[in-house]
Amino acid sequence: MKIIKYKMYEAGLNRFFGPLESKVMELIWAYNKVTIKTIQDSLNKDNNLSFNAIMTVMNRLNEKGHLHKKSLGSGRSKLTFYEPIQTKEQFIEEQTREVTHGLVYEFGDLVLNQMIEALEDTDPGLIAKLEQKIEDLRRRITP
Repeated sequence: MKIIKYKMYEAGLNRFFGPLESKVMELIWAYNKVTIKTIQDSLNKDNNLSFNAIMTVMNRLNEKGHLHKKSLGSGRSKLTFYEPIQTKEQFIEEQTREVTHGLVYEFGDLVLNQMIEALEDTDPGLIAKLEQKIEDLRRRITP
């Protein structure tokens, strides 16, 4: 699923979602299958958000393709559950892949140089992983 707007100057999930959407998604990933009321109760420990506000956010996340919505029962006994389409890890992997591929495709050498410079401040274990990935890539593409 494609994120339409990537907010470069935000942090974490706020790069992909609005602030309330990020909080809702974090909770949905934690619960996995959840009702609006459960999310509202969890969020209202720190905020005072209405059921309708949470419902609107969750329905929009469903419309955007991030949640699956399933209703059981009918009338007053109707209960609607929401589940994430992807795990948090799958979502982040897909989004970082999209962003990285787009940057490399558009800006090539500049992006690679910036990524290598960014490694100066990182864990040496990450550099070792990068070296292994490059070696694996060489083996696959070298005849």
